[in-house]
Amino acid sequence: MSKPEVSSDSTILECTDCLGPAEAFALIGNETRLSILEALWAADERPVSFSDLRRAVDMRDSAQFNYHLQKLSGQFVVQRDGGYDFKHAGEKVVRSVIAGTFNEHPDLEPFPVQGGCVTCGGPLQGVYEDERLAIECADCGQRHGEYSFPPGGLADRTHEEVAEAFDNRVRHLHCLAADGVCPECSGRMETHVVEEGSCCLGVDVRVDHECVQCGHTLCSAAGLRLLDHSAVVTFHRERGINLDERPYWTLPWCVSDEFTRVVARDPYRLEVRMPAGEDVMTVRLDDDLDVLETSVDSRSC
Repeated sequence: MSKPEVSSDSTILECTDCLGPAEAFALIGNETRLSILEALWAADERPVSFSDLRRAVDMRDSAQFNYHLQKLSGQFVVQRDGGYDFKHAGEKVVRSVIAGTFNEHPDLEPFPVQGGCVTCGGPLQGVYEDERLAIECADCGQRHGEYSFPPGGLADRTHEEVAEAFDNRVRHLHCLAADGVCPECSGRMETHVVEEGSCCLGVDVRVDHECVQCGHTLCSAAGLRLLDHSAVVTFHRERGINLDERPYWTLPWCVSDEFTRVVARDPYRLEVRMPAGEDVMTVRLDDDLDVLETSVDSRSC
């Protein structure tokens, strides 16, 4: 199958060879086709031959089976030497079902998490609702982050393990977005500094990431971008703080306006301060969240 021709400034709706969203959902909205995807997933080895795949789906009518298989081919399934295999979209459909994205609606009572509220010092808790997990203060309600978390992420995990998985997911999402890669479709993400309103972290100076391809968005505090920056990691490690072992919501510069300020506009320049022990690191960022410079001073200065 030839690669769709898409100009650099076009959208998916302008691609004449692309599958429209309604048609894509219609293709997989059929029990036999979903059974084919399920059989491919369950196969010990791929590609799977036509005959083996038909037997796994338990469909006697070869012509009817081929009709449904061909409907999936090119978009969700690809034919290779020796049989059929997933395309990325087909595998993602099955993974989404396994993760419970389409068919699970779990209830989870609020549970305590590590750390205290940056606003009032009160206890923090994880709150799960509508497939999103939020870290919030049980006393004042201040949010310390709210992001999507598929139901499958709750399976066979303790509350502590759910919190750890959520922390890792948030770090991954924001690192990808700040690097210009959409965590949903791998399209190009654009980054914008915003000074008005609020976001899921409860900060006024925030960073918005938006995918130009699928429209996926993420809001962020500037400090979240710095959790894996080598100079920041080294600064904290030398002062006995391992950032890999600290949930992001326990680091005030990741969730509070107090440690981030705008130092220039047009273009934007941000400054993030990170106190640790007797010292404080200052990191200056541009409007794409790239680090421009770092410095370390004593708090007594």
